[in-house]
This record gives sequence, structure tokens and C-alpha cells, in this order.
Amino acid sequence: MADRKTIEGLANSADFAQLVQRLYGDGKLEYQIDRYRQIYDIHSKKYGEGGIFYSSPGRIEVCGNHTDHNNGKVLCASITVDTLACVTPCEGEIIVESIGFSPIRISLTDLAARKNEEGKAVALVRGVCAYFKENGLNIGGFCATTTSDVFRGAGVSSSACFEVLMAEILNQMYNGGEIDKFTKVKASHYAENKYFGKPCGLLDQSAISFGGVSYIDFKSTKAPTFKSMDWNFDNMNIVLTNTGGDHSDLTDNYAGIRTDMEIVAQQFNAKKLRKVKESDFYDRLPQLQDTISGRALMRTMHFFDENKRVDVCAKAIAKNNDRKFCEMINKSGESSYTMLQNCYPEGDVYQRIPLGINLSKKIDGVKAVRVHGGGFAGTIIAYVEKSKCDGYVEQMKKVFDDSNVYVIGVRNDGTKRLF
Repeated sequence: MADRKTIEGLANSADFAQLVQRLYGDGKLEYQIDRYRQIYDIHSKKYGEGGIFYSSPGRIEVCGNHTDHNNGKVLCASITVDTLACVTPCEGEIIVESIGFSPIRISLTDLAARKNEEGKAVALVRGVCAYFKENGLNIGGFCATTTSDVFRGAGVSSSACFEVLMAEILNQMYNGGEIDKFTKVKASHYAENKYFGKPCGLLDQSAISFGGVSYIDFKSTKAPTFKSMDWNFDNMNIVLTNTGGDHSDLTDNYAGIRTDMEIVAQQFNAKKLRKVKESDFYDRLPQLQDTISGRALMRTMHFFDENKRVDVCAKAIAKNNDRKFCEMINKSGESSYTMLQNCYPEGDVYQRIPLGINLSKKIDGVKAVRVHGGGFAGTIIAYVEKSKCDGYVEQMKKVFDDSNVYVIGVRNDGTKRLF
């Protein structure tokens, strides 16, 4: 547990410097010292001296765009931005005060889902607690003060970051830290689906809970296959650009991708596309086109192709073959653009994601670029030669503003208690 002496000594702490390097990368020490001090000061003024720090990272989707919800394969990674919390226990209720937002307060005796809370952070807290209680896990009260540099509405999963954080606090405070990472994934996924009202897959929560680069095969959602991957592409930087737009009104667009894929699966008496043989789909394509929309058929084609690309990308990462990796990422981006069709919503004349992608392709040093995450609005991801990254960032900032272009790294730790 941190106390006033700990906080005042951060600048001279070799252990804290190592922690910052591991979680956030180079050149972030002074920024993180100020950040940890600020949140501790705010928390201690309200709840007294002492508090436990927790960190929950954002995530990137490396490959596997919209495959997880149909039991597909993904590559994902936690990244060097996080939601940071200072926490103390309390009785009977949970209070979460995020800097810049209204406080969240729930009673542990009232965990039923509420329609009027859908789309709000309070639903995530209530939903995680409900999952714990329904599955025989311990819950208890706590007061948390949080701050986040996980940019919202830009496809790096601020909501999943928050809900996994809630699960880890309950894990450490009331379950002896014994809950496995995938159980925290399931609790967070339950909260987002059943309480928050977003029909997402398991990718976001998995990347954040497990940390590092993860290859995940969701053929079985009860027992997915996980494999940790080492990221050794030291010649490339990862750059995220928030091209604009807000995800908050796009739930129907995300749900439509899943629905289209499952409509096709139902033609083969399956619930998910993973249960359908690709050869059977193409054999029946001439008949399917009479009753199934072309969009649904193309999204199905994307699903089959994207699963293969995930496997190729994983092998390329393992062999440190950046050429093959970037080839697959570019193909993934083209497929998302033309077949999955999640680069802008219907009727959108601004088309910020296509603008960002096509501008990136014209800038020297960009080795691969694609839509990132759910799509329709928000973020693109680019892999850029390190020696030319500053030039790329400068040009992207001219169009999309200084505050919307981020050079990030892969973080090897998932959501965790710090000190």
C-alpha cells in the first residue's frame, strides 16, 4: 500500500523508475510521477492517507478484425496507456470517482441490470459485481479514484480497460488474487454485454487482462486457446491516429456485422461462422445470394480470410519477419475496407477513417496501415519505420490535430495491482 512517504519519494525511487519503463516505455518518468502524485492527493483528501494503486492498459487489435464474436482467431496486444486507480476498502458500496466525470456509486445489495444505465460506466461496475456474485466469487466495497490516458471512443477499449480494472480490484481485495485472467475476462465481457448493452466479443477484455501480444483462438469461448507472442519488430513504431468521430452512437453498426455473419451461419444450421466449412460456403454461394444480402456474404468471406491472416501474422511475429507481417496487415485493412465495410457508417460523407488510411499510404516510411478496432469512426493503426516516424507523425498531426496522433508501444503486463 502506498502512503505519503512513498508518493513523495517517487522521484528518487529506482523501483518506480523501472515500473514506469516497463508499463509506459521511454521518456515517461516525470509525467507518471506527476500523474501518480495527483491521483494520490485527490484520493487521500477524501478517503484518508494510504491507498493501493492499480493499472489497466488499453489495447490494440493487431489482426483479426471482427472475428472474435464468431469464434474466430485474433492477435491483440496491451499498450502503454492505462487507467490508473488509487483504491481503499469501504463497507457495503462501491464508489468510483474518475477525474473529470461524475462519481459512480452502487450498493452491493442491488446488482440487477438497469435499462437506464446502458452505455454508462456505472453499468460496467454493477455488471462485474453481478458476475462475481452469480459465480460464487467474493465481492466487497471499495472507494477508487481513477484517471485515464486511454483515449475514449477511439478503438483502444476504454470501456474494457475500466471493467477489467474493476474485476482486478475485486480479485485482489476480496479473493486473495487467486482469480485467473480468463475469469476476469468473462466477468468483464458479461458486464459489457448484459449491463452496458454492447454486443462485443472477447478480444478487448482478453488483450487487457493477459497483457503483451496474444494469439487467441476463440473456437471454444469457454476455453479459448491462448499463446503469448514476443514482439521484436524494433525497426517499426506503432502509431494510432484518432481520425475523428464518436463510437457512442454506432452500437447498431457493430451489432450488424455480427448479425450478418450469424445469418449466414444459420443457413448451415450453425450459430457461428467458425462452425461452417469455408468450402461448403463457397459451394452454396450461388444459392445463398438469392436470400442473403451481398454485404452479409462479403462479411463472411472476410471472416474466413481474416482467420488465415491471423495465423500468417503470428508466424511472421515469431520469425521476426516484418515484411510478411506488414503484407498481411495491409491485406487485412483492404478486406475490412471493401468486404467487412466498417471504415465509415452508411451515409457518412466525412469518411475520416478512409482519409487517414489513404493519406498514410502516401507518406514515406509507412509499411502497413489499416482500420483499427470496431471501426466506422475513430482510429487507424500504422506501422512506420522508426527513422521516418517523426515525419509521419508531423504530417498526420497537421490534418488530425496534435492531440489525436499517438506513438505507442506494446506493454507486457495486463491489468494488475502495482503497490
